[in-house]
Amino acid sequence: MLNRRDWGRAAAAMALAAGLPQGRAQLTSPPATPLPRTAPRLVIAVDNRSDFSCLPLTVADRLGYFASEGVDVELRDFPDAAQSLQALMSGAAHAVSGSYGSTIAWQMRGQTLQSFVLQSRTPQIVVGVSARTMPHYRQVRDLRGKRIGVKALGSTSHRVARAVFSGAGLKTNDVQFVAIPNAWAAVSAFRNGTLDAISYPDPAITHLEQAGELRVVADTRSLRGNADVFGGPMPSACLCATGEFLTQFPRASQSMADAMVHALKWLQTAGPSDIVRVVPERYFQGDRSLYLAAFNRAREAWSPDGVMPPGGPEIAARLVAQFDEPGSMERFDLASTFTNVFARKAKARFKA
Repeated sequence: MLNRRDWGRAAAAMALAAGLPQGRAQLTSPPATPLPRTAPRLVIAVDNRSDFSCLPLTVADRLGYFASEGVDVELRDFPDAAQSLQALMSGAAHAVSGSYGSTIAWQMRGQTLQSFVLQSRTPQIVVGVSARTMPHYRQVRDLRGKRIGVKALGSTSHRVARAVFSGAGLKTNDVQFVAIPNAWAAVSAFRNGTLDAISYPDPAITHLEQAGELRVVADTRSLRGNADVFGGPMPSACLCATGEFLTQFPRASQSMADAMVHALKWLQTAGPSDIVRVVPERYFQGDRSLYLAAFNRAREAWSPDGVMPPGGPEIAARLVAQFDEPGSMERFDLASTFTNVFARKAKARFKA
């Protein structure tokens, strides 16, 4: 069963495109130590390590894959996606586990940020309606005027919902989005009828599905469901760094990519006992069976090899252009927002 413990804030797919809030508290983490060219110590910033999108990172860390590649990696936690990205740009971290969309958002700010190994090729978000408040639901347009729960405004869950509604002819102001960052609170609001629909990640969605309380409208946990929403792959979680870092420290960058692709390959065949052995107990939130059920539903979402899929960057950019930067497609230099050089080498090495 779910409890009151916060599952953490979602990594906003492109939240920075809308601008960072003013007056944010200063980062308290010390700057990352400049890397020597031998035996480097790396800091990877992450805002919600227990999130499913970060599972490959957890696997690489817990199974010692970073150490096997000769690098000492510290996973440093930050309160949210915006602050983890700030840590990268300020030098407090060498890389960040975040959303590919943020590379596009930062480019609009004049910064070069590159994805160098992809973790998830779908957002792993599900849009569903309440069996309680909408028993006669037939089509997406039935949600006009209804309350939709999302992780946060500007988050991945918000953007997936907007894409689903836009495809059905609904405008953003046709529905009322309610930001509920706490998963337990979102489930509670959905159950008591405060929400008519929800756009959220697992394991909250699987919990509601198992209870028969949610009817799925759009499911980006699977490749087919993701294609139904976006028309193709929608790159989501990735490891990214500044272009300057990747150029200056290619060996350290390759070591991180190798460890991550090794973890991605491991996930392709991992069974329930493997997950229980590797994933920290606290990630299960007191319900292993729920976590494992959610893992099985999302298995397709993780990249098999860390390589950015063809067409993925264009799909992500169209979403930014549609909702945040109208008419901006011609201003994006998508080639500078990712590189497959490191992932392809790792793919060849591990036969992923």
